[in-house]
Amino acid sequence: MSLYQVQKFLYHLNRDDKVKAAYHSDLVTLLADYELTQEEQHALTEGDVGKLYVIGVNGQILMHFAALLGIEWFDYLERMREGVRQHGPVRDGVYAMTGGGASFTSSSNNNSKPTGAHQ
Repeated sequence: MSLYQVQKFLYHLNRDDKVKAAYHSDLVTLLADYELTQEEQHALTEGDVGKLYVIGVNGQILMHFAALLGIEWFDYLERMREGVRQHGPVRDGVYAMTGGGASFTSSSNNNSKPTGAHQ
């Protein structure tokens, strides 16, 4: 349920100007409207894209958050890779179901290229 709440928050942030304004003016109060763990709250307040990716946030939602934070595309991809290096494989969500992020981070795996949304 918690991953759903993180993604719901990011979805609202991406689509609702009032939520976006609240994000910039009073993030702590805004986050209280969602059932989030302390780890999730911390990742959101710190803008930790890598941690959010490892938690299981969908990349299509996460890339809009990264853009809001002013993170360029290639830096966004690198932050996801760094999240896996620091925090381990993707725990939940679609990327966990498709290899736990291993194909996304492994450069020595038969010289394979990233798959899916990570190209």
